[in-house]
Amino acid sequence: MPPALLDYMKKLYASLVLAVLLLMMDVLRQPCFFVYGEGVCIVSVPMAGDLPFSVRFLHSVQKTPVLENLVAKKDGSGMELVSTKYQSFGVGLPFMESEGDFRMEGDFYVFDRMSRKFRDVSLRTGVGTELVLFFGGKEYRLYEKFPPGTRIDLFVAPMYKRWLI
Repeated sequence: MPPALLDYMKKLYASLVLAVLLLMMDVLRQPCFFVYGEGVCIVSVPMAGDLPFSVRFLHSVQKTPVLENLVAKKDGSGMELVSTKYQSFGVGLPFMESEGDFRMEGDFYVFDRMSRKFRDVSLRTGVGTELVLFFGGKEYRLYEKFPPGTRIDLFVAPMYKRWLI
């Protein structure tokens, strides 16, 4: 093979390798929604936009259902609690009308247009609390997968973080 052709092939190969590496770096920086339990990745979802999700549980004191609706922000700014629905007042549940639009819906209290912001969200499975996560049309029964007291972390980070945590 002539030296000029060999030199051209080396440069072409190096350019292709560089292009693939740059593409991989871009993909690896893409924001992802992560759910971790006991240090294990349960779910990682690449985010094309903001990701709505819900958390359902039974209130540990009142023993009544609570549904919290949140949005994971693609820009990495964290999570936002946008609404909650619950059946009885209890510790940690919103009750001030200044926190959103409050209304009754059958047997439930509903707060809409809330705007509580969080960097990330940490939950714990509990005895009888039946912690469930919903997003992307799927249901994750975390209380069935993890023993009571297990910390569940939800956060947005670049995709490459999956292999660094």
